[in-house]
Amino acid sequence: MMTAKQYAASVEREDFVLANRHDLGVDKVYGSQSFWRDALGRFVKNKGAVFGLVMIVLIVIMAFAGPALSGYDYRTQDMAQRNLPPHVAGWESVPFFSGVSTDYSSGTPVRTDMYELKGIRDVTHIFGTDALGRDQFARVWTGTRVSLYVALVAILIDTFIGMSFGLVSGYFGGRVDFFLQRIVEILSTIPTTVIVTLLIVVMKPGLASITIALMITEWIGMSRVTRAQTLRLKEQEFVLASRTLGESTPAIIFREILPNIFGQIIVMCMMTIPNAIFTEAFLAFIGLGIPAPLASLGSLISDGFKSMTMYPFLVAWPVIVLALLMLSFNLMADGLRDAFDPKMKEM
Repeated sequence: MMTAKQYAASVEREDFVLANRHDLGVDKVYGSQSFWRDALGRFVKNKGAVFGLVMIVLIVIMAFAGPALSGYDYRTQDMAQRNLPPHVAGWESVPFFSGVSTDYSSGTPVRTDMYELKGIRDVTHIFGTDALGRDQFARVWTGTRVSLYVALVAILIDTFIGMSFGLVSGYFGGRVDFFLQRIVEILSTIPTTVIVTLLIVVMKPGLASITIALMITEWIGMSRVTRAQTLRLKEQEFVLASRTLGESTPAIIFREILPNIFGQIIVMCMMTIPNAIFTEAFLAFIGLGIPAPLASLGSLISDGFKSMTMYPFLVAWPVIVLALLMLSFNLMADGLRDAFDPKMKEM
């Protein structure tokens, strides 16, 4: 058996020559990266989230510019142009905008160019017209404004009511937490439809009643998430240190706890938006939404559903816009969740 000295003598000197690399033994200094920049980098790498963000931006632009681009007002009626299919002048070769209507009532498909039949080939209705001759393109994008308004209201309610409620309940605990949680449990047992119905009894149907209904129940999920995160953080060392140094209660809540749960709050807000949009659309569909002539996606779907077999385009376009809007917010919410908490992606 070879001893250590014999092994060392047998090893050639060249075996200990360093490789021809100049970076060995040199420390590299990497630039510091903030939490928000790191989260932004993870968000950009998520193709689904980026797609959702781009679609939301496009829908917002069309919601405000679409009615003006159509050249029609969403309230203007023309009974001579009732139930016309989608048509764009000069694009007659494109199947979806040819202005041709197909009748299946006789058993054999009968294709008729409705615009040529009425002598209005130069008239453009991108999404067609409804039973009162109103331009669907203008009405769909006007209805999208209502959905975006509901989304904005949901964010404000979650931020100011749900977040504040959860922070106070979780931080103070004890009797305060017990009392506030009983309020949450009572409100969570009341369906939103019942609340809106009761509000319509004392108020006129419209955005005001829907807004108040959202203010009553929409913030409950946010308050529970904020309370749970506050309960987890309030006994951490940095919070105890701030309390020991004499920091006031509002300073501890808004300077120490809130910044550490802000990521979860943003994700929760984005998760709430599709639910709020669907709630408004559902209420409008069952007749508890905004009154005519103002349109919303839910009311347009409700009106188009009545004649869906004859004029499917009346329900198709608002359904497509509503589906894209809800899908985009869901994709963006998933991307934000993975960006702020990458460990969730592994679960």
